[in-house]
Amino acid sequence: MLKAVIFDFDGIIVDTEPLHYRAFQEILEPLGLGYSWDEYVARYMGFDDRDAFVEAFAVAGRQLSPEALEQLIDRKARIFQEVIASGVTPYPGVVRLATELAGEVPVALCSGALPSDILPILSQFSLDKVFAVVVTASDVAASKPDPASYRLAVERLQAAFPTHGIAPSSCLAIEDTPAGIASANGAGVRVVAVTNSYPADRLLSASKVVDSLAGETFATLNALVSG
Repeated sequence: MLKAVIFDFDGIIVDTEPLHYRAFQEILEPLGLGYSWDEYVARYMGFDDRDAFVEAFAVAGRQLSPEALEQLIDRKARIFQEVIASGVTPYPGVVRLATELAGEVPVALCSGALPSDILPILSQFSLDKVFAVVVTASDVAASKPDPASYRLAVERLQAAFPTHGIAPSSCLAIEDTPAGIASANGAGVRVVAVTNSYPADRLLSASKVVDSLAGETFATLNALVSG
């Protein structure tokens, strides 16, 4: 039986990837490190800010000190806040589904974004009280596809709900990227993948691939774990 559901954030709750891309380019283009949207999708999507900056410098064969990296991360966070201040739109069905699921089982969020990127948007959609556990880039040293973030999400769910019998095999992740699927699967968590960011043929390692969460319910997700 389904005991918990873990949502990704970017590309599942909201379409923030173009906004992240815009913020990265505002910083990287003056440094001669800019890249196209297609390259962002192919190489950088799914990374947290830290790994995205490290990768951009590595691709160009440029050195990046720890101090400079922290400055870039801080600046990107400030730019992103300016970008989202005008408001963002949730994906169809996700607010309803997360709220419905929270009435049935514990619901968590597992994202490579920073808390400052996530929490204001959750508040916009009145989802800030829905997620019992939130894991962000600030909580783990390695970003997806490393399984550390999903392992931590499961551990925190187990600690918060010790009588629920939560195990990785009784959890379900909702993801939109190959890196996210690999992260969840690496932690022993099955995945429903949504084609918000990648075509279905890039998401086949998920247990189920859907075009939208609008048709999903507790019953349809429970069937994946109980079947």
